[in-house]
Amino acid sequence: METYFLPTHEYIKVDGNEGFIGISEYAAAQLGVVTYVDMPEDGDEFEAGEEFGAIESRKAASDLFAPVGCEVLEINERLVDNPRLINENPMEEWIIKVRITDPTELENLLTPEAYAEHCANEKH
Repeated sequence: METYFLPTHEYIKVDGNEGFIGISEYAAAQLGVVTYVDMPEDGDEFEAGEEFGAIESRKAASDLFAPVGCEVLEINERLVDNPRLINENPMEEWIIKVRITDPTELENLLTPEAYAEHCANEKH
């Protein structure tokens, strides 16, 4: 699976025409203990860059943005009762599983290397 990132710290792990969207390890570390994840409904559709939900921690609340145009296939039900799972393994505890409606939009996202550089620059 290939992984791409938004500068706002969402990732999408791509598997064919499907993807798993969540937040990066950097974002999870910045947020601290996650207390709530607001997720969309199955079947909801989003444009690239559109807000699809929110994540809250003891420190802050952040909107979540769709990396590409997509349709929600599934939400991660485990996060409803235990949002802290994101802190334990953010790159595996995805928030939504989606069908990618325009795969060419993946070209606009950051590679893991470019994202690492973005995070390093953000710290200064």
